[in-house]
Amino acid sequence: MTRVLVVEDDNVARDLLAEILRGEGYQVDASPDGLHAIELCDQKSYDLVVSDVRMEGAGGLEVLARFQERQPEAPVILITAFGDVSGAMQAIQRGAYDYVSKPFNVEELKLCVRRALERRRLAQVSRLGTEPADGREAQIEDIVGKSPAMLDVYKLVARVAPTAATVLVVGESGTGKELVARAIHKHSARSGGPFVPVNCTALTESLLESELFGHAKGAFTGAAQAKRGLFEEAHSGTLFLDEIGDMGAKMQAQLLRALQDGEIRRVGGTEAIKTDVRVVCATNRDLEADVRASRFREDLFFRINVVTLKLPPLRERPGDVPMLAAHFLRKFARREGRSPAVGIAPEALALLERYGWPGNVRELENVIERALTLAKGGVVLPSDLPAEVLGGAGAAAGAGGGLAAGAPEGGWGPLALLAHDRPTLAELERRYIELVLRETGGNKKRAAEILGIDRRTLYRTLDRERAAGAASAGAAANAEDED
Repeated sequence: MTRVLVVEDDNVARDLLAEILRGEGYQVDASPDGLHAIELCDQKSYDLVVSDVRMEGAGGLEVLARFQERQPEAPVILITAFGDVSGAMQAIQRGAYDYVSKPFNVEELKLCVRRALERRRLAQVSRLGTEPADGREAQIEDIVGKSPAMLDVYKLVARVAPTAATVLVVGESGTGKELVARAIHKHSARSGGPFVPVNCTALTESLLESELFGHAKGAFTGAAQAKRGLFEEAHSGTLFLDEIGDMGAKMQAQLLRALQDGEIRRVGGTEAIKTDVRVVCATNRDLEADVRASRFREDLFFRINVVTLKLPPLRERPGDVPMLAAHFLRKFARREGRSPAVGIAPEALALLERYGWPGNVRELENVIERALTLAKGGVVLPSDLPAEVLGGAGAAAGAGGGLAAGAPEGGWGPLALLAHDRPTLAELERRYIELVLRETGGNKKRAAEILGIDRRTLYRTLDRERAAGAASAGAAANAEDED
């Protein structure tokens, strides 16, 4: 029978994970902390480990390191309520099979476990190991977001960065395609070399040819001396071709030849120049449709599309807006010498969350810069936001100074993120259970089925929350009596 180790310092979360995995037919050992899990690693063999990241004593990364040392064939899935960039990058680059953010989808977690075990089985059959992780810490400092879609982006960046694969970054304008390209370069073996970006839309075809490949002396009027092209400038580094879908037919053919041959010729020159360049491309177009319409070469498409990395538009990850807003607020506050404690009023934040953001992250960054410039004092108000945000959000800007519109009951909204007051795992669990109970009309049997736990575990969780609520109310009453 497949043996799985669950490592989680929260009792209810540990019971929940164990119930889910036992329901899948696995033999499950449950460990209350990382230190205990490390001891078990020396005593028993496991086929899979599912571990929380943030625990007292030893965290999930320490558990991962021990299992890689002692039981390297056992895949490790790290799971946490804190879907931060550095955590995702560290988890994947240090060798974790996957990184899951809580509150998690039960079916997705089950699928992740099945895939991890299948990969282990195939590795055993083929007797192929994996290269040990080098332990380097990693971050993508300027890419912000903890939505599932962005976690997938971080994990894919971590996987492709160390390789030599050509990457195609796809996304709408303003989604951060160049930031992703820079992250791939930074976390690659070429990080010591140059990162050279070029916008294929900004130049005519003749200028782009000269920019990319350089030109020989006398190649055209005004070419008084030879000039190195960007392929040469990017030698031993990364060349980023932004908006490659706008490249003309002639340049597509020349680029394909350069990628196939690993060498270029300057305009007007005859000498072949060897190049050692990794190419990362980006587009906001549907290149597959362009190929079908004969607007883009099929052979070039396959050459640049070894790995595709799709960036989600901001409207599809509204939960990341508060985090992004806080990030840009801190960035511009530092630049302007303003207090780092500057914040956003709940009404203004609600407007930002409900706006459609056709310009994506770039538009949000511009809006925050403008708002901080206009803001009086230390708080951004609705009046500091542009008309399109006010109009596009409808009646979101209600009166009063309470929670941001649309914040879940219990006070967990964007302001908590801006104040760096993240909810605990127990709080996330409680809210998730309440949400499921509301969706099932209070049907505890149905709620337990959706959550993947038995009713006893659900009742224990609810009893614990009621007891905690009563204790909190009693403490508040005592405080009022003292006043």
